[in-house]
Amino acid sequence: MRALFYRYNSICEPDYIEAFKTIGLEVSTIEIEMLAKNLTLEKKVEILGEKVLTEKPLFIFSINYFPFIAMVCEKLKYLYVCVSVDCPVVELFSTTIKSPYNRVFLFDQSQYEDVKDYNPDCIYHLPLGVDVNRIDNTIGKPDFESINYKYDVSFVGSLYNEKDSYMDIRSCLSKRTQGYCDGLIEAQLLFHGQELLEDCVTEEVIDELKKCDKNFYPAMMNVVNTDRFVAVNNYLSYHITHIDRVLFLNRIAKIADIHFFTRSDTFLLKGVNIHGGVSSLKEMPLVFRESKININHTMRAIKIGLPQRIWDVLGSGGFLLSNYQSELPKYLEIGKHLAAYETAEEAEELISYYLTHEDERLEIANAGYLFAKENNQVVNRVSTMIKTVLESIENRV
Repeated sequence: MRALFYRYNSICEPDYIEAFKTIGLEVSTIEIEMLAKNLTLEKKVEILGEKVLTEKPLFIFSINYFPFIAMVCEKLKYLYVCVSVDCPVVELFSTTIKSPYNRVFLFDQSQYEDVKDYNPDCIYHLPLGVDVNRIDNTIGKPDFESINYKYDVSFVGSLYNEKDSYMDIRSCLSKRTQGYCDGLIEAQLLFHGQELLEDCVTEEVIDELKKCDKNFYPAMMNVVNTDRFVAVNNYLSYHITHIDRVLFLNRIAKIADIHFFTRSDTFLLKGVNIHGGVSSLKEMPLVFRESKININHTMRAIKIGLPQRIWDVLGSGGFLLSNYQSELPKYLEIGKHLAAYETAEEAEELISYYLTHEDERLEIANAGYLFAKENNQVVNRVSTMIKTVLESIENRV
């Protein structure tokens, strides 16, 4: 059996390719998205269609959802299997989500709830995973022995100011709308998530955002009007995540030696040790394993699910301190596999505690590592995914 893997250079792709091979699938790749970013949609459809008809795979696979792949697969009557690793993904609301040839796996339960009713037999909830074997092999290589990441507290991630479209167009908005949005964001910062944004964004705000940004994601060809979703997630959510992370990192810097690895503009950070970005597949696992405490501060658009960073820290053998997400207790035991906080004050207390309780910290890090290795690798998720796909085919026969 063969899978045709449509690649666009996601950092998750190598782990899924290896997992497919581990369970006995042949994998061929189509890399037009990696090699020629400016190809027209028509050309992509043509190249993909020819590849499918030539190779006749069991299914076409991608990281994240591509509506044009779903369209090609429905036309040619081939299964399209994909795994979402990001939030938000507005493409999930495309009318193509209804295709009976889709098998879509979403890691955030809330993301799943948003779209499942548009194709209930073909959309599934599945958490992310980690390739522990790849990490162990990488960290064990001699060329990394001289790199020193032995820091008290580390955070690897983005400030999302590079994606902050709200600030790009804020000056174009009316003073009334600026004030309303700024006040709404300030209020939402007091609470986890972004429910206040979703409930209180007005049609006036949405209309102004659309008028001020010619690239506002269009609602046409979607199963539902996505204007509100786009306004909240593609504009206000990135902005609030930016502010949230700046405030959080600046606060932690006052009580601990914190090191931040990022490619974002960090001019608003005070007292934080700034490093450049690190290679996700090679250097990042070393940061996670060697740092005493690794922070996960989830972006707002991931409402209740577990982002990739959680699994990457655990799979690297690092100690993880994460903000609380509703799905955490479903897959991990707080206090045994990781530590979790609900407020910045609680994060400060836990950092101070675990920096002075090394034995307990190392015990939790080891338990988290072993649990990830035994139960939560990418190959475990791929096995579940393939089983689900095959069962869905049998049920339709």
